[in-house]
Amino acid sequence: MDLPTLWFWIVAALFVGYFVLDGFDFGVGMSLPFLGRDDTDRRVLINTIGPVWDLNETWVIVAGAAIFAAFPEWYATLFSGFYLALLVILLALIVRGVSFEYRHQRPEQSWKRRFDLMITIGSALPALLWGVAFANIVQGVPLDADHNYIGGFFALLNPYALLGGFTTLLLFFTHGVFFVALKTDGEIRERARRLGVRVSTITVLVAATFLVWTVLAHGTLIAAAFAAVAAVALIGGAVANARGREGFAFTLMAVTIAAAVLTLFTSLFPVVMPASNDVANSLTIENASSSTYTLTIMSWTALVFLPLVLAYQGWTYWTFRKRVTRSHIEAAAH
Repeated sequence: MDLPTLWFWIVAALFVGYFVLDGFDFGVGMSLPFLGRDDTDRRVLINTIGPVWDLNETWVIVAGAAIFAAFPEWYATLFSGFYLALLVILLALIVRGVSFEYRHQRPEQSWKRRFDLMITIGSALPALLWGVAFANIVQGVPLDADHNYIGGFFALLNPYALLGGFTTLLLFFTHGVFFVALKTDGEIRERARRLGVRVSTITVLVAATFLVWTVLAHGTLIAAAFAAVAAVALIGGAVANARGREGFAFTLMAVTIAAAVLTLFTSLFPVVMPASNDVANSLTIENASSSTYTLTIMSWTALVFLPLVLAYQGWTYWTFRKRVTRSHIEAAAH
């Protein structure tokens, strides 16, 4: 395997990590209006991700940096052509992060409700727009001979891309609801399980439609295999949740999201940015990559630091592995 190919799959692995980890963060944020019946409930929900949400977001920073360093042409085309959509994602992430920190700074319920709403919106928008962005990358966008995007913003909101957006929105929402059931106890846990039963049915239908469309229009045999894994894991997660097996449900949802992301990347390979108007204008791993020297330095750096990041994140999850309950929140208030 040559270095450009290696770094294509490293970028894929980084986005798998980001969507799996920040995906349930988004889902928990979106679940606030459905599972949080009072302020204590909402504090329980936020506390389930309190120790890890900011750590989970670092994966997208690393993924973006990896694209910038390993595939500068891809980075330039992607971040210029999708500038408005990516700016909305960035602003939503900022609003969400600020809301986590500011909602408890004043005692008024109206103050907290406003920040809870911003957490919900700041979770839903990225969940939707990441799917729209990746669906457009797989489908291809119009590029000129210099690899500049020549379409408009609304051209990105085509049926296939919107279906991709609703797929990631529902996958992350379901993933987050399963995580709430795993990390809480009592009535909230039961409400999360019931909500998971309802939403997973819709998620299966929407995700299956998107994956079938992807495989038929853009996929390969390997992409079809990953899509099949995603479908089986999603159905298995829904069944596990219905039976009260939260750990299995959450794990299988993580497998679903990972397999779905790999379906998209295997559908792309060896292209990183297809040109829908002229295949000659497409960006591939060869014409978009950095020099061999740059990729070599990056590979040694990743070999040293990536295991350290994984070890630290694993330690964090292990440290905060216990369930969060209303009694913990109520006791902390006194």
